[in-house]
Amino acid sequence: MTEQQDMTLADLGFFTGVPQHDHLCRMKDLLKSREMAPAARPYVWPEGEATALPETYVFDGASRSSKEFLTDTDTAAVLVLIDGVVRHESYFLTGGPDVQWLSMSVAKSFVSALVGIAVAEGHIAGIDDPISSYVRVEPGSAYDGVSIKDVLQMSSGARWNEDYSDVTSDVYQLSAATMGIGGTLDDFVARMVPESEPGTVCRYNSGETQVLGALVALATGRSVADYMREKLCEPLGMTSAGYWLIDPAGTEFSFAGLNLTARDYARIGELYRNGGKWQGRQIVPAEWVRDSVTVTATHLEPGRPLVGGHQLNLGYGYQWWLPDGDRGEFSAIGVYNQFVYVDPAARTTIVKLSANRRYGTSTEEATNRDMETVAFLRAIARQDH
Repeated sequence: MTEQQDMTLADLGFFTGVPQHDHLCRMKDLLKSREMAPAARPYVWPEGEATALPETYVFDGASRSSKEFLTDTDTAAVLVLIDGVVRHESYFLTGGPDVQWLSMSVAKSFVSALVGIAVAEGHIAGIDDPISSYVRVEPGSAYDGVSIKDVLQMSSGARWNEDYSDVTSDVYQLSAATMGIGGTLDDFVARMVPESEPGTVCRYNSGETQVLGALVALATGRSVADYMREKLCEPLGMTSAGYWLIDPAGTEFSFAGLNLTARDYARIGELYRNGGKWQGRQIVPAEWVRDSVTVTATHLEPGRPLVGGHQLNLGYGYQWWLPDGDRGEFSAIGVYNQFVYVDPAARTTIVKLSANRRYGTSTEEATNRDMETVAFLRAIARQDH
């Protein structure tokens, strides 16, 4: 565990338009963190014939320049794998092959995988169980009696505002809790307030993933980092150390605090592309993977999930985003344009790590560029290689 200065996310100027590429590359050095050692037997991705990125892509009916998009979104890394082989790898700004970049909400998809493994191992009896059977919550609060499945699908019914441009929003208060302001992360989720009937509204809520992290820790009797180190980092052959940011109580920022290299982020995409199997070994149950990347209810369909009061044309699974269409695409997505995108039909996994300085300065696509990034990644996956 590293002991760092008492810096808050607000001190870094998140969501204010301040450039962030000098921060996202070294969060493990700026805040307290817990290390996950690289695998004892690292797996190095094979490399194939280099493939260039498409010069243009189409978004909102217009052709746009890939080079300009990469620059405008402060891109740090683009990694493209086809059939598990590296076909393109580019780094910009403060990115690099050995740089552990902050995941933001890409971490959510890793936590979901850990929940699935914990269920398979019998630490969690089933996802229809109330999450309050495992995690301490206040009576009558948002997670009291709510199923683990509804929490996985961002459908707990908790009152929440994920507006990054609003300094009074819940997500800002959650960020304050990472520094122990107003209590710990566990304290924060324990007292959240219910608003709607569970299983009826998909409202994107970083608090949901924080309580899932608590579920993993309490059900297994281990920290999220320790459990992930054994169940994912080791079997997937991660080649570099990973880090989880932690609060003053030692609790991981399960909703956003993972730090990995681009090549190690790609492993979760390839694992899920292959149905939870890695080099012949089932790491995450195939049924869990299938359910994680499938829309299973009307309120989870593309265009229905609410993010900070607005809607994206994306569906939702178990902490994975699901683009519209019939190709079975899925993506882990984090603010500032972090993506682990998978197109099974193209046998492709793409990692894009970024520091889009305009992200969260409004709720508009023009600043956040989430759907435009999907269009860009689709152009990469669908080009002739």
